[in-house]
Amino acid sequence: MATRDERWGTRVGLVLAMAGNAVGLGNFLRFPAQAAENGGGAFLIPYLISFLLMGIPLLWVEWAIGRNGGKYGHHSTPGMFDVMGKSKLLKYIGVFGLFTNITVASYYCYIESWTLAYVWHSLIGTFKEIAPTEFFPNYLGMHEGSIFALPMEAFFFFVITLALNVWILSRGLVKGIELAAKIGMPLLFLFGAILAIRGLTLDTSSPGVIESPMVGLNFVWEPNFTGLTNPTTWLAAAGQIFFTLSVGMGSIHCYAAYVKEKQDIALNGASAGWMNEFVEVILGGTILIPIATAYLGLNVVQAATMSGSGFGLGFLTLPTLFNNWGWFAPFAGVMWFGLLFFAGVTSSLAMGQPILAFLKDEFKIERKKGALIFGAIIFALGFICVWLYPGGSFDEFDFWTGTFALVLFAFLEIIVFAYVFGMKKGWDEITRGADIVVPKIYKFIIKYVTPVFIGVVFVGALIKPSGDWVSAFNYLFSGQGWPFAADSVIGMIFHVGVENYVWFVNGEPTKEFVKDLTRILLMVVFVSIMLLVHFAWKKKRKEGKA
Repeated sequence: MATRDERWGTRVGLVLAMAGNAVGLGNFLRFPAQAAENGGGAFLIPYLISFLLMGIPLLWVEWAIGRNGGKYGHHSTPGMFDVMGKSKLLKYIGVFGLFTNITVASYYCYIESWTLAYVWHSLIGTFKEIAPTEFFPNYLGMHEGSIFALPMEAFFFFVITLALNVWILSRGLVKGIELAAKIGMPLLFLFGAILAIRGLTLDTSSPGVIESPMVGLNFVWEPNFTGLTNPTTWLAAAGQIFFTLSVGMGSIHCYAAYVKEKQDIALNGASAGWMNEFVEVILGGTILIPIATAYLGLNVVQAATMSGSGFGLGFLTLPTLFNNWGWFAPFAGVMWFGLLFFAGVTSSLAMGQPILAFLKDEFKIERKKGALIFGAIIFALGFICVWLYPGGSFDEFDFWTGTFALVLFAFLEIIVFAYVFGMKKGWDEITRGADIVVPKIYKFIIKYVTPVFIGVVFVGALIKPSGDWVSAFNYLFSGQGWPFAADSVIGMIFHVGVENYVWFVNGEPTKEFVKDLTRILLMVVFVSIMLLVHFAWKKKRKEGKA
């Protein structure tokens, strides 16, 4: 077994880093809108069931895979999966753990840079002079009919944000990632608490307030139990668990690989998961929608959340509403976008570490050089997201790598863990050194329930109908075929809903050309990583190490 030259400095630092990996922009922008759209308070029922039957099991499985791989000197998923069974193909499943981190980081760092830019513009009072609805499209280079754009300010902040990530990663686990989590996570909690308290204490006597924020809070949490019989609600809840816990990526595996062989992972994994849930449910559910409701009224907010995303409210609406807070307005903007930035950077750091670990383990590339290589790759792919944002390249990255690949990898890893590695060895790995008593029922859940749960989520995303599921089956059984939704996996592949699918019009490329070109690029990235893994193991065999 190989020795490891890096460890986490403290248990608190490890848990905060793991929680920081999970806590991201979706906790504050996506969750409240998802809850409001899918049954309000009743959404918590499928959400918590998904967390208990899929989220917690996947967290423990990924911690166990990571710690098991770490004792063999593997800190990235190809090596971790290679030692889980005899098949030479297992390491290629681990390719997903590199692919998702590289490709998600490429567009995620761009989003992260928006929050940093908004911190600056909040501080200098830009949104008192320019409405965010006008500022944001110009910031991104969104012009009518444009496919290509290189907005210099957005590009500048992207480079600054990427450089910060590379610098922190180059400093190592303790002085880099762990220190960033110890600073960023407490500030995130502090900023979130201040904004939540300020928002909930607004009343109709406050300037600009037309409705109590409690109406917005009720909108998020008032139970609508009819949604529990709708499969779409359950798919939304399960999808949110994937989105929020950062499972199926390979970053949790990597962090866990630096844990000592007999150090607890059961309590650590559960603690990081529950900390994320606290941030999402308590802070995420009490800032955005209640404040927006107070100033805009419930009807406007209801219409804004119909898409299942609070993105528009967070970037286009809230900066303007803060202007009602007088002298506190710039500080409120700094805290709102500051907490989003801290949520983003702790997640993007977790995406970089597996790449650095792979380069060091397999090619002996030291951390600082590895950080520069990671930065160069993310710069190249991120430039595509910046340049082709108007053409839809950004959205393609988000769907195929930030949604589809996560669910597919999670399904494959739970099957390998339960049936190739084996539940006896897997359970021993989860419970070894545990500081809590892990309920034995989870041995059954991991082997049978979680794979089915993820399989249903995967199939649901694959064939999601354009309307409700009951109507879709009626269409199918009446011989009219299955009405695939435009945002289903099959719908995306075949460009469902696109009336005129062509690559060029009058010699000019179309958005469909950009989408297909992006998909080809992502396939090239995946195949390239597979080849790197292949050559790394071929080199090991020559050296007698494989």
